[in-house]
Amino acid sequence: MSALFQSRELADAAAEKIRVFAQPQRLMILSYLFGGERGVAEIERATGIGQPTLSQQLAELRRADLVVTRREAKLVYYRLASDNVILCVRTLEAMFGGDEIRPAGEQVQPSRRAVKAQAQTVEASLGAAAFARII
Repeated sequence: MSALFQSRELADAAAEKIRVFAQPQRLMILSYLFGGERGVAEIERATGIGQPTLSQQLAELRRADLVVTRREAKLVYYRLASDNVILCVRTLEAMFGGDEIRPAGEQVQPSRRAVKAQAQTVEASLGAAAFARII
């Protein structure tokens, strides 16, 4: 890989990515997704960004290949697209996010899906001895 000073094409691509990062609402979304995959409703609640603005910003992040989606029935889940994006968000968090640096994937607020999956894991580990369902 060459350094940015050696390629105008690489420098242009880097500047475009930085342009996408350089918007407060997109930074908020990326920071929230640093905690792991999230549904649109979770992102809206956590960031306070309402529709249709949230949809517009998520679309811009998809176009820039900063996030990827997964569809489950009618629900759409978003996550950071690559290790490079995670590194960029981690760096921004370290520089501007306050005193605490949290590891990638750390749950800020566990989603209902994550809590349910954890409960199912506990329930499965109990086997036949389970007499109460954990929800």
